[in-house]
Amino acid sequence: MISRQKIAVIVAGGSGQRMGSATPKQFLSLAGKPVLYHTIAAFKAAYDDMHIILVVPEAHKTQIAHVLTAFDRPPSVTLVDGGETRFHSVRNGLQVIRGEAVVFVHDGVRPLVSPSLIRTCHEEALVQGSAVPAIELKDSIREVDDEGNMAADRSRFRIIQTPQTFLSELLIPAFEQPYEPLFTDEATVVERMGHDIHLVQGEEQNIKITRPADLAIAAAFLAGQ
Repeated sequence: MISRQKIAVIVAGGSGQRMGSATPKQFLSLAGKPVLYHTIAAFKAAYDDMHIILVVPEAHKTQIAHVLTAFDRPPSVTLVDGGETRFHSVRNGLQVIRGEAVVFVHDGVRPLVSPSLIRTCHEEALVQGSAVPAIELKDSIREVDDEGNMAADRSRFRIIQTPQTFLSELLIPAFEQPYEPLFTDEATVVERMGHDIHLVQGEEQNIKITRPADLAIAAAFLAGQ
């Protein structure tokens, strides 16, 4: 049996707008290294044979080069241009994959993902076809519409994280569908093809760096390790 490739498609096309910074958030400093460095390092630590496809805007490629030179042993990386939306960016990344693979699609600004979670996603995807990290809600939630709002049972809902992980033969054909605004993540795209989505337990620390408070939380977590 031929071993499947392990490929991480890391989408790193964000801006610093919500961070109130001129520097794109994936390049902001976190514990002395760019946010994106920590993200790549987690995948590199999970598996020695991990190949990384970085999906980035053309304008950021010089900064990406600086991130990669920070590694003592540079990871195996392919750079791919980003697209108009996340869907199109991920599609661009998938188009360079050849052969069967387990594909991890991850937000470049989730630097606290653990190698353990990455390995769990890999193992579960091999068996189930997919593995999407999810965590329980802690707060009460309400459903809102034009007529008002009403209580909702939070036990029926999950917060979805990345890496959203799939066998390539499920994920790549799914991204040949025409784009729809409801495609907010990879799971919704694959689900539209009629496939079930297998959830795995996510991690509380696997936050997405979006606002200044998120960066402070991530720094505190790393300082405590």
